[in-house]
Amino acid sequence: MPRLRHVVMWTLHDPADAGRFKQLLERCADLVPGTLQFEVGIRQPGLDASCDVVLVSAFESREALDAYQRHPVHAEVSALLGPLRRERTVLDHELPPQARNPS
Repeated sequence: MPRLRHVVMWTLHDPADAGRFKQLLERCADLVPGTLQFEVGIRQPGLDASCDVVLVSAFESREALDAYQRHPVHAEVSALLGPLRRERTVLDHELPPQARNPS
């Protein structure tokens, strides 16, 4: 069964909300078994960025990712984040079998 990487990037209405956005999103870090990686980054001065916040996560299976996305806390956090974001971009992809460390 392939492991999956789940990457989400957000552009916010107000980039100053990135810290609050990150704190809310981090509530989802340990919601389900099978979460292999969950890292939230925010735009930093002096570094290239085309978004304000990024989530890079990995799951041991499609079922683990589905469980994460259906979790009630994920739904609650998504509802809180929605008004803060102007744009959301997602890319899910399979991790190659030889990739032992998902980071």
